[in-house]
Amino acid sequence: MSFHHALEMLKREHFPLAAGPIQPVKQSTVRKLPAPVTAEAGDRELLLKIVGFYQDAFNQSPEAQRYLESRGLKSAEMVERFRLGFANRTLGLCLPPKNRVAGAAVRTRLEELGIYRKSGHEHFNGSLVIR
Repeated sequence: MSFHHALEMLKREHFPLAAGPIQPVKQSTVRKLPAPVTAEAGDRELLLKIVGFYQDAFNQSPEAQRYLESRGLKSAEMVERFRLGFANRTLGLCLPPKNRVAGAAVRTRLEELGIYRKSGHEHFNGSLVIR
């Protein structure tokens, strides 16, 4: 709790006549994730950042790695060389909210580049992607 909020709580409990109406302190309970891209990035830079994001998603997904192994593709060198990635619908969670200017701009750019669909979903959702 913030200092101001604690002070208001103490006033209310120990000095009821001094306390005015208590204003609840608004705090987001949603954890903010770092945005992997910005709308100002050039096309190449934007695509490379998305490739890196999908590659990180692949490295953190045992399910995607098992799928590759089931297809007989077990070489770590191959995964690194072709920068294999996994589009797992988490990109949108890392972007600014779509009802904000920055979020709408990024999503528009991603739609122009073919990463997002007009519906607002990732085009390659559930797919392994190759650079």
